[in-house]
Amino acid sequence: MAEKERQKWLTSVEAVREAHAACPQTHVVWVGDREADVYDLFVQERPAGVDLWVRAAWNRRVDHAERSRWAKVAAQPVVATLTVRVPRRGAPPARQATVSVRWCLVVWCPPTHRQAEQLPTLAIWAVQALEAHPPAGVEPLAWLLLTTCAVHTAQDAIERIDWDACRWGIEVWHKVLKSGCRIEARQLETAEHLRRGLALSSVVAWRLLYATRLSRAMPEAPCTALLEPEEWQALYGAIHLTPTPPATPPPLRQAVRWIAQRGGFLGRRRDGEPGVTVLWRGFQQLTALTFMYRIMRPPPAKRKNVGNG
Repeated sequence: MAEKERQKWLTSVEAVREAHAACPQTHVVWVGDREADVYDLFVQERPAGVDLWVRAAWNRRVDHAERSRWAKVAAQPVVATLTVRVPRRGAPPARQATVSVRWCLVVWCPPTHRQAEQLPTLAIWAVQALEAHPPAGVEPLAWLLLTTCAVHTAQDAIERIDWDACRWGIEVWHKVLKSGCRIEARQLETAEHLRRGLALSSVVAWRLLYATRLSRAMPEAPCTALLEPEEWQALYGAIHLTPTPPATPPPLRQAVRWIAQRGGFLGRRRDGEPGVTVLWRGFQQLTALTFMYRIMRPPPAKRKNVGNG
């Protein structure tokens, strides 16, 4: 199983190399989570313009007096402090956290159980974000980010931490793909069918994520920022049991909650904002509602000719 996991990351980097070959002027950064904290990933050859970025999972051995990665970086001075948003996870609400930033170059020793292979040490850059004073009863944030991108200034270190925020957006998109679109439940028998299914579901997952994010960022914007005119008109008619929509589109947040309501969202006081599963079901209903609305709506009234003819 460990060999299979390692090969998964190596194969994905090969795909990144191919993408870079098609766009040689683009600096490509391969991003991995804690599972990608693998020695073989960093030791393999990469062309110029392809770099790695990984969230560290293990306090591995380094060739320094401190002997471990965390100890080596913790011995460095604080170069900056940042305020980061910690999303809600289960019962604990979302919060703001202040983290101290440190960075340095570390020399990573090869695994001790592979000494016979005479593997080289690796010089990689490590950036630490550590929350020194978390709220009572809350586990502090402690990130160690490993990268082949050089870090020479505090601004460089902050940029590497900002990349982590981008990673979370990708993680949420994958969650939408699996939880909302239920791509893992599809019983597709061939790789070609799977590729086609993923292509379609990826667009749907993007729209679900876009709907949740946009409705929270711009709740009072008109829902036409997300929906076509016939979509929101069909939605309004289904919710209010009327064939006549208003002249003005409803606010975005309200329209998104209506879509979720069609998918089973109850909207009780403590329910919070709708999640991707109810939105997925709601958008499926919206597609059918819009189709029927286009068929059943009355044609627009013809304007009378009041000319001299």
